[in-house]
Amino acid sequence: MRKIIVVAVALFVAMGAMAQNNWLKEVENMMEQGEFKKAEAYMNSLPRKIKAEQEVRIDSLNTIMGRIRKDFNMTPEQGVKLIREKMPRATDEQIARWKRDRKIEYMMIDGKECWFRKSVRNLWLLADELKEDHDADKMETYKTRRKYYLEAMKSPADANGVRDWRHVNITFTLDVNADAVPEGETLRVWMPFPYENMRQRNIKLENSNRPVTMSEGSLHHTVYMEAQAVKGKKTHFEYTFSYDVAERHIAQQDLIAMVEPYKKSNADYKKYTGNYPPHIIITDDMRALAREIVGEETNPVLQASLIFDWISMRYPWAGAREYSTLTNIPEYVLANGHGDCGQVTLLYITLVRSLGIPARWESGWMLHPDEINWHDWGETYFEGVGWVPTDQSFGRSAVGTPMNSYYTTGIDVYRMASNEGIGDKLSPEKKYIRSETVDFQPGEVEWRKGNLYYDSWKSSLKVNSIVKIKQ
Repeated sequence: MRKIIVVAVALFVAMGAMAQNNWLKEVENMMEQGEFKKAEAYMNSLPRKIKAEQEVRIDSLNTIMGRIRKDFNMTPEQGVKLIREKMPRATDEQIARWKRDRKIEYMMIDGKECWFRKSVRNLWLLADELKEDHDADKMETYKTRRKYYLEAMKSPADANGVRDWRHVNITFTLDVNADAVPEGETLRVWMPFPYENMRQRNIKLENSNRPVTMSEGSLHHTVYMEAQAVKGKKTHFEYTFSYDVAERHIAQQDLIAMVEPYKKSNADYKKYTGNYPPHIIITDDMRALAREIVGEETNPVLQASLIFDWISMRYPWAGAREYSTLTNIPEYVLANGHGDCGQVTLLYITLVRSLGIPARWESGWMLHPDEINWHDWGETYFEGVGWVPTDQSFGRSAVGTPMNSYYTTGIDVYRMASNEGIGDKLSPEKKYIRSETVDFQPGEVEWRKGNLYYDSWKSSLKVNSIVKIKQ
C-alpha cells in the first residue's frame, strides 16, 4: 500500500509539472489563432499555485493581448470608409486585393476581423497605385543630409574615420499622469543615458531633480529614479546630461583595402554571428535568402553592401505595430513588405549574420535640427577595421543618391546612442513586462502592481545645445 501511495504521489507531482509546462503552449496557440478571450479564460482557470508562481508571465501574456487589441482597433467598415474618403472610386475588389497582398494589415481576434489602426495611412505608402509622390520630400531630405555630410567633411578625420566632434547638452523629462497609481505608491522610472563608444565620450550627468542610480551591466544604458505619487498631481522626473559626439564613416574602397579574414574562433565573432532570440534567428531560409542576394560575391564589405541595398530598395517605411506584439521582427518585415527603422535594422543584422558577418544593434535618439525623434541603426564588424556604423533606414531614404553608400558604412553626428543591444534586462531589474520589450528610448515606468503603459505618462528630450568642438 505504501508503495502504491508513493507511486501515486510521484505521478501527481509529474502531472503537476507537466501542467505547468503545457499551459503556456496552450495559451500561445490560442493567441496565435486570435482566440484571446479563450486564452484569458484559460489562464484565469489555472490552479492557484501556478497563477502565483507564474504571476509575471501571465500578466505579460494578458498585457500583450491588450496591446494587440489597441493596435487592431479599427473595424473593416471604419477602414473602408477612411479609404473611400480619400479614394471614392476604390472598389471592393481593390480592397480585397490590398488585404490579400498585406497592404492592409488585419487579423482575426475572437472571430472578428480587426484592422491595424495605421493600416489606412500605411496603404498610401505601400499600394503602388496609391503611393503619394514623395520625390520632392525625398530630395529635400537628401539635400539636408548632404549638407550635414559636407559640413562634417570640413573637419579632418582621425585614424578611425572619426571627425567633427560636438559637445551636446540635453534635458530629459518624464511626467507620470496624476493618479496613475494610488497616493503614496512608489513609481519606478528608467530613462535613457548615452554610453561610451568610439563616437561618444566625456559623458556627464549634470543634474537631476531626484536621486539617480546609473545602470550597470545592461545593454540599455539608463538613469533610474523613484518617487512617491501624490494625489491629484503628476509626478515629474528630470535630469540634464552632456557628452561629446562625432561623425564617423569609412568609404567602401578604403574598407575593401583594409579588411582581413575573420578570426572565427574569437568569442565575439561567434556572439555576433549567432542567434539572439526571439528577433535574430538564423534559419535555413534566412541563409538561402542572404546567399541569393549576394550571389557569387565573397568579400564581406561588398556582401554587406548588397544586403543593405536589397533591403533599401524593397522595404519602404510604414507605421509599425508595437514591437512587443511581434514574435520575430525580421520575418514580419519579409512577410509584410515594409518596416520602420528598427524592423529593417533587425532584418539587416539577421541577413548579414547569416553570411558569417558580425553585426549588432545600436539605437537611441536622432538629434537633427527640427527632426528630433527615436531612431534605430546598427554596426557591422569588419576584421582589420572594427565596428562600422550602418544606418539601414537612412540609407533607404537616400536610394539613388551618393548618400546611400554613406549610410551603408557611416553615420552623422546628430545622434545619442543609449542602447548597444536589444531585449536586455534593465538595471535595476524591472519586474513586469516593459512597454517596449525590444528597444529603449522614451523610458519605462512601473509600480508594485504592474507596468505603466505609454498612456499613463509622457517623456520628452530637449536639446539645449550642440556646439562644435575646436580641434
